Amino acid sequence: MSKIKEVLRLKYLNLLSNRQIQTITGVSRNSVANYAKSFNEMNLSLEKTLELKDEELEQLFHFKKSARKTSLNLLEIDWNNIHYELSSKGMTRKLLHEELQHNNPSICSYSQFNRNYTNFIKTVNPSMRQIHYGGDKLFIDYSGLTMPIVSQETGEIKKAQIFVTVLGASGYTYVHASMTQSTKDFINSHINAFYFYGGVPNILVPDNLKAAVISNKKGVVKLNEAYSDMARHYGVAIEPARPYKPQDKSKVELGVKAIQRWILMRLRHHTFFSVDELNEQINLLLDYYNEKKIRRFNKSRTELFELLDKPNLHPLRINRYIYKEFKKATVAVDYHIELLGNGYSVPYIYLGKKVDITYSSTSVVISLDGNVIAHHKRLYTPYTDSTLKEHMPSQHQYQYEKWNSRRILNWANSMGTYTTALMQNIMDSKGHEVRAYKSCMAILSFSNTYGKEAIESVCKVALETNILKVSSIESMLKTKSYLYYSQQQSANNSFLNSHDNIRGGSYYSKSDI
Repeated sequence: MSKIKEVLRLKYLNLLSNRQIQTITGVSRNSVANYAKSFNEMNLSLEKTLELKDEELEQLFHFKKSARKTSLNLLEIDWNNIHYELSSKGMTRKLLHEELQHNNPSICSYSQFNRNYTNFIKTVNPSMRQIHYGGDKLFIDYSGLTMPIVSQETGEIKKAQIFVTVLGASGYTYVHASMTQSTKDFINSHINAFYFYGGVPNILVPDNLKAAVISNKKGVVKLNEAYSDMARHYGVAIEPARPYKPQDKSKVELGVKAIQRWILMRLRHHTFFSVDELNEQINLLLDYYNEKKIRRFNKSRTELFELLDKPNLHPLRINRYIYKEFKKATVAVDYHIELLGNGYSVPYIYLGKKVDITYSSTSVVISLDGNVIAHHKRLYTPYTDSTLKEHMPSQHQYQYEKWNSRRILNWANSMGTYTTALMQNIMDSKGHEVRAYKSCMAILSFSNTYGKEAIESVCKVALETNILKVSSIESMLKTKSYLYYSQQQSANNSFLNSHDNIRGGSYYSKSDI
C-alpha cells in the first residue's frame, strides 16, 4: 500500500499523532505534517482519496518544508475517584480541578493538585499509572506458561500457546489457545478477540514477536505484511511496544500473570486431547475471571467494559478477514510466476517484471505497482499450472519474441542429438509448450559450467531413464553419476555377450533345424 494512503488512514481514521504515525510507517513527522497540510488545502474526500491509484496520489502531493510542530505530550496519571472521567476522550485534569473548585472553593491550587496526583501515581501498580481511553488500545501478548495437549493416537505431548489480550480502559480480558505462535495462528486469535469484544479498538499494541514485527529499531517499525493487511481490513492501527520498555505493555503483562493464576493453574490437573477442548475450559473460567470485582473500583472488568470500552469500539466489518500471505516474484520467460511448486500465468507483456503475489487458501492475486494484473484460483496439486488463454501471446507475436522452441532446439542441436531429443521430450511433457522453456534454458545453460560433452552425456542417460527434472540433471552433473551409469551399462552388455549360456542367433538358424 502507498505510504501516503497509510499516513492519511492513520491520521484521519485512527486519529494518531504524527509521532505515532512516524513509528508505524517510517515516514518522518515533518512529511506526515506536509501530507496532512496538503490534504486539508485540497479539501478532498478521504474515502475518494484512499481509492486513488498510487501514481495519482504521487502527483497530488508535493512536499513543502514546514515549521516543525511539537507533538502534544499527555501526562499519564490515574486517580481512583475520577478514573471514569479521565478514561473519556477530551477530559483534562484542569477541567476536573475546576469542577472540584466549584464544589469546594478551598481546594488546593492546580499546581498542588498536580503534585499530589504525581505522588499518588507512585503508590499504585504500573498498569494503573497510565490513562487509557475507552476503546483506544488493545494490549496483546502470549503467556510464557503453556498448556500440554496429548495426542490420543501416539501419546505425544505438544504445548499449546496461550494468547492474551487486555483492553486498556477496563482491563477486560480475552484468552485463546493455539498450537503455535505462527503468523496465521496469531492473526486468527486476533480475529476471535474482535468477535469476543464485539468491535475493534483504535490501536493494537503487540509485543515484538516475529508474527507481528519484523524489526523495531531506533523508533522505526517494520511490520509483518500479513499482520498489516489484517489491520487495514478492520481499520485499526498497530503501535508495537518499544523493545525493552515493559511499561508500554504493563497492562497485558499483569493480565498474563492474572490469567496464569486464575485460569491456567486451575486447569493444571486436566488432560486435554485437543486445543478445542482447552479453549472450552478457558472460556468457562474466563467469564469467572472477568466477573470478579476489582477491589479498587468495586466493579468487575465486565462492568467497566460496558461503561468505558464497549461504547467506543469501532464496529466490526461484515466480512471476516481471510488470512493472506505475501511474496515477490519475477515473471519468467514462460510468462508464469512460481508459487509453492505451481505456476500461475500473467499477461505476456509483463515478462521480466518483478510482481507482488497475495495468496490465500482459495485465490492467488498478482499485482504490479499496486494494480492487479492477474487473478487465479489457488492450486494444490503439485507441479500443475493455471494458465489463462488471454495471457498467452498470439502465434505471430510468439515467433518474433526472444525465446521460442526453434531457438531452444537449435541451441540443443549444437551439443548433440541426445540433448535435442531431451529438450523436445521436456516441451512435449507440458500442457503448454512455453512452460518448458525455463527448464530447457536451465539445462542448456549448464554447458557454461560443465561443457557441451557433459550435457550430451547426461542427456543420453536422462532419455534412457526418463528423467526430465532440472534438479535431477544438475545433481548428475555435480556428482558425475552419469559416468558410472554409462560404465555400468557397458559392463552389463559385455557380461551378457560373453556368457557361456548365450547361444547366439546362429543357433536358431534354419540349417540347424
